Amino acid sequence: MQVLPGLAIAAAGASAGVINAIVGSGSLITFPVLLALGYPPLTANISNNIGLVPGGVSGTWGYRRELSGQRPVLRRLIPMSVLGSITGALLLLRLPPAAFEAIVPVLIGIAVVLVLIQPRIASRAASRRARDGRTAAHIGPLAMGAVLLAGMYGGYFGAAQGVLLIGMLGAVLVESLQVINAIKNLLTLLVNSIAAVTFVVVAPQEVDWAVVVLIAAGSLTGGLAGAWVGRRLPARVLRGVVVVIGLIAMTRLLTT
Repeated sequence: MQVLPGLAIAAAGASAGVINAIVGSGSLITFPVLLALGYPPLTANISNNIGLVPGGVSGTWGYRRELSGQRPVLRRLIPMSVLGSITGALLLLRLPPAAFEAIVPVLIGIAVVLVLIQPRIASRAASRRARDGRTAAHIGPLAMGAVLLAGMYGGYFGAAQGVLLIGMLGAVLVESLQVINAIKNLLTLLVNSIAAVTFVVVAPQEVDWAVVVLIAAGSLTGGLAGAWVGRRLPARVLRGVVVVIGLIAMTRLLTT
């Protein structure tokens, strides 16, 4: 690989690591860069997914304090993310690329609306919990199904997976946006990791390891930087960033 394309891939990986830790949608940077450099779409998608896993590790580590006390929630949601990831990864290898193109922009649009109204939803949920005497969030079939769907999309492609999860989780969890972001980081890390293992086992011929290493190196440092920035953003600013990234993702997916 030549120097300039290698630097471009590493820089895209670092930018994606930052964005993924704060919001998600880092693949909207790395995937187009790989396509512009001439990589086949399936190879670009799979290599990008594997390369972004280290960035997910560093981003999740950076948000580890916000995960304290969330074990009951994670115990219900993690299996849904894992199952969704395996399903989505296998669908990527079996279905035509356009299979999810129609529904994904709609899902992202719904997620953006949920992010915008999340404070009102959280306030009403807190009132219901107080009336019912419950001290923990109710993780019912709807929430578990939403996380399963987000995991399937993450295993299939993944751009804006974080926006989807923040919107969905914000509708069911009475937590701060920073805590929701921390849970999002952990779930997306699991989704991407499981999908990466699936790709390596089922379709190793589609993995370009040079691309993987470059994106991994960039995303690892970018994830730490993104967590540092994201944890210091006021809730209103963080919400605005999520909405802007979601709208950009929706526009890109509708016009490509």
